Amino acid sequence: MAIPLWTPSFDSIKQCNLTRFMAYLKQHGHSFSNYMSLYHFSINQPALFWQYVWEFAGFVSHSPYTCVLEHTKQLEKAVWFKGATLNFAENLLRRRDNKLAIVSYDERGRQQKLSYAELYVRVANLSNWLKAKGVTQGDRVAGFMPNIAETVISMLAVTSLGAIWSSCSPDFGFQGVLDRFGQITPKVIITTDAYIYNGKTQNNLERINRILPHIDSVEYLVVVPYINVQLSAEEIKQQLPLIKAKSYSYSDIQALAHEDIVFTSNAFEHPLYIMYSSGTTGVPKCIVHDTGGTLLQHYKELVFHTDLTDKSTIFYYTTCGWMMWNWLVSSLMTGACIVLYDGSPFSPSPEILWDIAEKEKVTVFGTSAKYISALEKAGVKPRMSHNLSHLKTVLSTGSPLVHESFDYVYQEIKSDLCLSSISGGTDIISCFALGCPILPVYRGELQCIGLGMSVQVLSPQGKSLIGHKDKDARGELVCTKPFPSMPVYFWNDPARHKYHEAYFSRYDNIWAQGDYAELVEHESQIGVIIYGRSDAVLNPGGVRIGTAEIYRQVEKVDDVLESIAVGQAWEGDVRIILFVVLRDGKVLQEELIHIIKQTIKDNTTQRHVPAKIIQVSDIPKTISGKIVELAVRNVIHNLPVNNTDALKNPESLAFFKHLPELSS
Repeated sequence: MAIPLWTPSFDSIKQCNLTRFMAYLKQHGHSFSNYMSLYHFSINQPALFWQYVWEFAGFVSHSPYTCVLEHTKQLEKAVWFKGATLNFAENLLRRRDNKLAIVSYDERGRQQKLSYAELYVRVANLSNWLKAKGVTQGDRVAGFMPNIAETVISMLAVTSLGAIWSSCSPDFGFQGVLDRFGQITPKVIITTDAYIYNGKTQNNLERINRILPHIDSVEYLVVVPYINVQLSAEEIKQQLPLIKAKSYSYSDIQALAHEDIVFTSNAFEHPLYIMYSSGTTGVPKCIVHDTGGTLLQHYKELVFHTDLTDKSTIFYYTTCGWMMWNWLVSSLMTGACIVLYDGSPFSPSPEILWDIAEKEKVTVFGTSAKYISALEKAGVKPRMSHNLSHLKTVLSTGSPLVHESFDYVYQEIKSDLCLSSISGGTDIISCFALGCPILPVYRGELQCIGLGMSVQVLSPQGKSLIGHKDKDARGELVCTKPFPSMPVYFWNDPARHKYHEAYFSRYDNIWAQGDYAELVEHESQIGVIIYGRSDAVLNPGGVRIGTAEIYRQVEKVDDVLESIAVGQAWEGDVRIILFVVLRDGKVLQEELIHIIKQTIKDNTTQRHVPAKIIQVSDIPKTISGKIVELAVRNVIHNLPVNNTDALKNPESLAFFKHLPELSS
């Protein structure tokens, strides 16, 4: 029998939001003895459960719903809260007093503190300016922004008008930005003059000057003077000789007279965010998430599963290109203070994030599994060097948190906290499995399946695998019933073919997430173990990277005929290995390796750069000529390759066996 690493105290259970919610349900005739009884109610009566969440949250809405859920048995056709209208930004800006809302840091230290009252004023100024420029419901506004307060302000201003917000971090290169923003035809782009990473200042305006001529839809460019705070509108124009869009200084906009926000009333399913898939099979898919579903799901996760209140201070190390940024910012609906950090988590020192956690009295600290592993290898022991008495929860996501990292957190960070490894994704802008403040933590496991999420693990034949006690218990993580944060559609996919193919092609009327997982039964909960992606998506450090994004850049190198990229399990994480076939007579040497890596870095991000580049003579392909990444990944991990008859050149697999380069 597994022994918990941590068990919540009686007092903490009694005081948490989830206990209050269960008491609320009891007043309405529904009594639950533990988390599992509540969970089964939430998936067996989803319409009733989500109705109670809506009512308990007290969302600001402009018109009531007439039906909570239509088409309950057809996931792709599910309609939630029909008739309800609301505004996302309005629900995040309900508080307008002097309570601290945002604290932002970068590698230089604390940059800004904003109260809820100050936040509202700044959002109002930008909202009214955008409205005056003709931005209206359904328009797209793109943020090419670091993780700073102005990014939050921009998102809130855009969504206050019913426009659609989409962002990516400034470490994306030229092609990466075009692959994303080029598809959604934004009317406005908001950026900074520069940003700082690992002690180096990077010029954003140089890239904007190259990018914007390729996106004809952009009418206005707003530049936030971030590094050079004295940057004037005239200087901005001088640095952007190639663009036709009218450029403005964010500082000038904020100097305008303040007017209240007129929040646009949107249908529950009105588009809110456009997120991006990893781009495995081509340019990234543009995933559209709606207003009501995002708000409702984030409320459930932040309030019930993370126990956030207006007394909480929550930090998450993220960029604006990761869905955890959207998740973090939704914390404003609870009245909590959010802490932002932009830069390297190890610059200027490995303790930088813990310095912030101590100074701001962070109660919820979120990060990636790779960061926790890197802390351990660096010998950092926050419990010895920092006062973390306020810290109640550590969140980890991005990749599976290995057993040893669970031990490290409790031994070297803090022994009395809820360590919540969480898993979901951009596809659902939320989680399938996550933490719970009333449940124990078991080593190597995500605590529970999220409320309202009918999660199972299935075999390739569609058989449920829960309860198996051997390796056959591992399978495809799926969801068998509708949930509010399913994407409403993909951009530029009117017939929904790409949408169906992405999630519903593997099993009939069942959402397949693409994770290889196992469900573990305990007396009071069902834990979840994620073993990684079940497809070819690369996931170094928890950042999802599509192989096609790498291939498009490698093809630019003349000496490379073709390539294949796979992930290799390495030191508790995943590293990218790139295999290349070169022109006749060419040998892979350091100069060519440098050219390949630099080409990838310049047009994507540093995270896309392979850890190893290895020359091979041929690459396995299907009969139709498609390269087979999963086969190569299996070979380098000494796993069998099934159905080699489907390969055009199965003999090529021999080139990937027992390579000495993969052992170091």
